[in-house]
Amino acid sequence: QVQLVESGGGSVQAGGSLKLSCVVSGYGSEYDSLCMGWFRQVPGKEREGVASIDRGGRVNYGDFVKGRFTISKDNIKHVLYLQLNSLEPEDSAMYYCATFRSYMCPARLVAAVFQAWGQGTQVTVLS
Repeated sequence: QVQLVESGGGSVQAGGSLKLSCVVSGYGSEYDSLCMGWFRQVPGKEREGVASIDRGGRVNYGDFVKGRFTISKDNIKHVLYLQLNSLEPEDSAMYYCATFRSYMCPARLVAAVFQAWGQGTQVTVLS
């Protein structure tokens, strides 16, 4: 059974950093073929693409990231990471990891394309 479990969220002052983790299980050897991504959502708004990483390590970021966040993965431990730096109050949201069964990630970070989701981890940035 596919399962994605996020952790690492919390409250931080503006300008601070957090590192989110997502343990991905249930794919077996198929893990190496996944596109994986991070999304975020605030109440009343659509889920927004933050970053994605494909089988070859190619990454893509939402325009709002502006070099502040870094997506990475550990192919041995099957863990997806999102390093959040220079956080702003506008970054406060529920952050979700997600997977898409494809060697390559879509050019646009569209939530509807991704097939499996975690339960989310809350990030709150205090001004």
